[in-house]
Amino acid sequence: MPITLEIVTPDATVYSEEVDHVVVPTANGKIDILSHHVPVIDKLIAGDLKVEKNGTIEYLAVSSGFVEVYSEKVSILTDEALKINEQDDSKIEEAVKRAQEALSEGKKSNLDFAAIQKLEAATRFALAQQIAKGKSR
Repeated sequence: MPITLEIVTPDATVYSEEVDHVVVPTANGKIDILSHHVPVIDKLIAGDLKVEKNGTIEYLAVSSGFVEVYSEKVSILTDEALKINEQDDSKIEEAVKRAQEALSEGKKSNLDFAAIQKLEAATRFALAQQIAKGKSR
């Protein structure tokens, strides 16, 4: 029995399909979700999200947010999400480099704690893209 996976960002619904299996990165570890999973609400962390549908595996990169599993539906609310197979390797490498440089410079300056946290989140998301791209090969 398939489950419905819906990934929503502030800008758009990035993914909304019936799938067989989802592995979600959370603050408590990766959650492997199949049909008839127990209800769960957890904090989503930046990382690679694995989706299996009809024997095909697809990876997405997600930023921080929340995941809710209820009945046969997985809802993910996140700041950013990308289908990794649609991303160019060189653009991902450049995003990682820019994010790491910005974080390094930010830590050297007088930025407040919230600004540093935003830079760290951007770096984690860039690295999540790189990890997911490596797994999708």
